[in-house]
Amino acid sequence: MYDVIVVGARCAGAAAAMLLARAGYRVALLERSRFPKDTLSTLYIHQPGVAMLDRWDVLPEVIKTGCPPLDRVHYTLGDITLEGSSWPADGQHAAYAPRRHLLDSLLAQAAVRAGADFRDNCTVTDLVFDGDRVAGVRTGSGSGSGAATERARLVIGADGMRSTVADRVRAPKVTEDPRATCAYYSYWTGLPPRFRLYESPGGWVGTVPTNDGLTLVAGYFPQRDFAAVRGAGHAALLTLVGRTAPEVRAQMARGQQAERLHGTGDQQNFFRQASGPGWALIGDAGHHKDSITARGITDAFLQAQLLADCIGDRLHDPAALDRALEVFADRRTDLLMPHYRATLKTARLDPPGHQRQMLRAVATSTELTDRYFSVLSGVCPLDEFVTPELMDLLEEPDAMAGEEDSPR
Repeated sequence: MYDVIVVGARCAGAAAAMLLARAGYRVALLERSRFPKDTLSTLYIHQPGVAMLDRWDVLPEVIKTGCPPLDRVHYTLGDITLEGSSWPADGQHAAYAPRRHLLDSLLAQAAVRAGADFRDNCTVTDLVFDGDRVAGVRTGSGSGSGAATERARLVIGADGMRSTVADRVRAPKVTEDPRATCAYYSYWTGLPPRFRLYESPGGWVGTVPTNDGLTLVAGYFPQRDFAAVRGAGHAALLTLVGRTAPEVRAQMARGQQAERLHGTGDQQNFFRQASGPGWALIGDAGHHKDSITARGITDAFLQAQLLADCIGDRLHDPAALDRALEVFADRRTDLLMPHYRATLKTARLDPPGHQRQMLRAVATSTELTDRYFSVLSGVCPLDEFVTPELMDLLEEPDAMAGEEDSPR
């Protein structure tokens, strides 16, 4: 019998397994894919996520993969350009964007070094219940060779947006919003190692430098265009980049596309119930939002750390564990909801007039520009973005009214 079984060994699951194994618990980390394996991802880890990697002693291994430090952001909206840096998080000035087959494997290896039992190519087919309490998992085909039952005091679902754990415990979506965008990306050689964002009505382009001299170039389209875009994704991406970020399109033409096109139209926006008797959901299993703000990896780390902190030494007392899981659920929503709402605003792909006015004011000040990027990274709280200096620069003092003090 394990203390904890974690289903899913990506960013959230591997981090949670590592932290709980370091706390002295017997942990099984189960992953249906065979590692190393890539997955759909924007790759970008904001400074608070980098700070957690550093705290966990995993950051040196990430840096050794050769992904470049990204300590400057270039953002263009029409004729408005911001260039600056997020404030540091616990001394970490740079963001990083390692390929997922590298990052996820490094985190799984850290979990193994902490004592976790890691099994990839292992599919969880069902859960084991004692009454209404989750008490373990079933793996393999469900019958015949390869099928097995493993028991644990706590099962953590970190198995993605279409989570088997969430399905089996019937975790409801407590918040849900319509899909807003579809996204397509690939990797190119020959682009400068700069993190750049370009926004225009109906489109968004980002360049994210990663390993091996490659740059991820991503394009975001309105969800209503998905049927048309999916049939001609490559041409649609090139057209969008040419319209929204012509300098990037020229650099792509001089370089080479290094991999096939990746994309999705299934960018769901929701919070699921985060916990119940003997179970918890983290990462995309418990909360998913549009990838346009690249919050997924950082938020996965935040959830893993929050869950481990809430559990503490309470795992062997079912009543105390249930109370800890309830605390985790409440704190998770409070922690992630501000950026969820901000992401939905960005994913509209229709910058309102007040946003342009605000950005013009921000662009006049280095301090305000860095503050703006610090809000986007999560270092500066959303409610601290609007300063007296910014209000003085705005032509209409009421321009930010009704926007929850959000930069979006």
